[in-house]
Amino acid sequence: MRPTLLDPLFSPLSSLTGVGPKLAQLLATLLGREDAEDARVVDLLFLAPHRLIDRRHQPGIAYAQEGAVVTVVGDVIRHLPPPAGKSNLPYRIILQDDTGELALTFFKVKGNWLEKAAPLDERLMVSGKVEWFNGRASMVHPDYMVRESEAGNLPMVEPVYPLTAGLSPKMLRKAVENALTRLPDFPEWIDPSLVSKQGFAPARQSFEQLHHPRDDRDADPQAPARRRLAYDEFLAGQVSLAMVRAKLRRVAGTPIVPTGKLSSKILAALPFSPTRSQSEAVADILRDMASDQRMLRLLQGDVGAGKTLVALLAMAAAIEGGGQAVLMAPTEILARQHYATISKLAAAAGVTVEVLTGRTKGREREAITERIASGAAQIIIGTHALFQDSVIYNNLLLAVVDEQHRFGVHQRLRLTAKGISPHMLVMTATPIPRTLVLAAFGDMDVSKLTEKPAGRKPIQTVTVPTDRIEDIVERLRVAVAEGKKAYWICPLVEETEESELMSAEERHAVLSMMIGAPVGLVHGRMSGPDKDAAMLAFKNGETRLLVATTVVEVGVDVPDATIMVIEHAERFGLAQLHQLRGRVGRGAEASSCILLYKGPLSENGRARLSILRDSEDGFLIAEEDLKLRGEGELLGTRQSGTPGFRIASLEHHGDLLEIARKDAAYLLERDPDLISERGDAVRTLLYLHRRDEAIRFLRAG
Repeated sequence: MRPTLLDPLFSPLSSLTGVGPKLAQLLATLLGREDAEDARVVDLLFLAPHRLIDRRHQPGIAYAQEGAVVTVVGDVIRHLPPPAGKSNLPYRIILQDDTGELALTFFKVKGNWLEKAAPLDERLMVSGKVEWFNGRASMVHPDYMVRESEAGNLPMVEPVYPLTAGLSPKMLRKAVENALTRLPDFPEWIDPSLVSKQGFAPARQSFEQLHHPRDDRDADPQAPARRRLAYDEFLAGQVSLAMVRAKLRRVAGTPIVPTGKLSSKILAALPFSPTRSQSEAVADILRDMASDQRMLRLLQGDVGAGKTLVALLAMAAAIEGGGQAVLMAPTEILARQHYATISKLAAAAGVTVEVLTGRTKGREREAITERIASGAAQIIIGTHALFQDSVIYNNLLLAVVDEQHRFGVHQRLRLTAKGISPHMLVMTATPIPRTLVLAAFGDMDVSKLTEKPAGRKPIQTVTVPTDRIEDIVERLRVAVAEGKKAYWICPLVEETEESELMSAEERHAVLSMMIGAPVGLVHGRMSGPDKDAAMLAFKNGETRLLVATTVVEVGVDVPDATIMVIEHAERFGLAQLHQLRGRVGRGAEASSCILLYKGPLSENGRARLSILRDSEDGFLIAEEDLKLRGEGELLGTRQSGTPGFRIASLEHHGDLLEIARKDAAYLLERDPDLISERGDAVRTLLYLHRRDEAIRFLRAG
């Protein structure tokens, strides 16, 4: 049961004064919750301000520095509305103080509210970012603008939060202030010696300081309050991962004694020999599976490093040991592709392979589930459908999960819940830096595949500004006419008003006209069968150019595709660009990747694209990406089951993660059921961070 102490924090947002259904929904959207029902008061407390407005900084208009956020007090001397019928032009108000003039600039002004808010000769206080053009100061859409007579109500230092359309800073600030009144005095869950060594304030005080910064130092990631709350977040994560690990370990595994009969046949049928790191990974896996403790191993291998072969050899060992193996993929396309690759190799050893996805229906499904239950099916490949209640295994000894970060950590427990305790091998093509492995999968041993398989050609990567797009299209037209295959990746599915990016559908229409050959289209909003059909047409050569969104990032295998064009490359994460690039260069022909970017690039943007241009080492690229963008972006999106930390950041608080991991291990070793005084406080911490799942294992275990 959640401690009653936390009840006020887990009330719905609508329980806060002034928050009705509409505002609750806006807040839920901002907080990344599906609907208002799922968002709680506590979520507002974890919404950290990203900067602050310091109204004490009033240098005078002439002395305001370019790009600085300043406060100005001055008289309204002119209104310059746009000419009639030209509503796309800005409305300007000229403000004057003792040192000079400032143009307040507003776009898309409706009605006459500016005339009311800033009448001529009125003395105003405005705050916002100052920009200088041709020696004139300008402030576009000030952060706030009030009459000087009313300025006394404004706090001199105010935190600035992220917003969402329709939500004003004032509404949000009021909701956060209301949420702060619900804070209880928490029990201390951090070890006392660490509290004094790090100089941590109590949790309640840290939340209050987070939302009431006094100056820029308080908004810095290294501010004491942020470090305290970051540590709490890491500790909650590491304790729950360690509890998952202990629970999975507590269910004994079945030691597997392979004979080598099947794997030797598979190896003999290969046209190449495995790389050194493939052989080492297989040795690690066999050693783990021979123990009566369940294996939990993460296999990291760059795109095309040969993870599938390692997984197949592990599955062959499980079959030699008298059992079955499953391979679970995140999408239908990937599952069917694994099936195509694995069934060919398994046939050499006489191993039977089945594929089961959500689309397998009726009699076909019944026949397959019967073969799984009888043990006639030895390797079963599929999607989440593999773990539905209707699927009963004869003797499941090994589960391989592909693209782990698409599944949450706790989905791995579904298997255990079914009373099955297979060894687990988790594969990812996203090279994950060590700190992130700790944060997301703190409970796993890791094997890395570091070489490219034999015969892979390097991919030539070039960066090209979008104003040369016509040259690229012409080169593509010639290449397609010569029989080559190419991908064109777009960042969005359909045109939205705010975005000037070319959507996939529009780009498809334009390229279809210009290429003079059939062009395919795949994006995330298409149905599964439509996606598969478009991919198949590309694979079979019916279309030679495929326009796609990032749905092709994971695992689509078309060995004869040699050209990859990525539009608006500056908008993608490095790891994601590297994944996309890995879709080409899979055959014997030389391949190229063209990164189209919209200039001018920021320094960070230039650095990112040049890392990609100069390196094909996914691990190096991932480490750089972590430095440049932070962990939230590294594994694609925020929603992909990665540790979406709310306060903590691996980039700024990496030192605390290591301490939290050791602390969690130390605590659970001494108090595995969390019944001591500190253990009880840690239970409160787990509930506070919505890690209830972990507590259920304590009770169930």
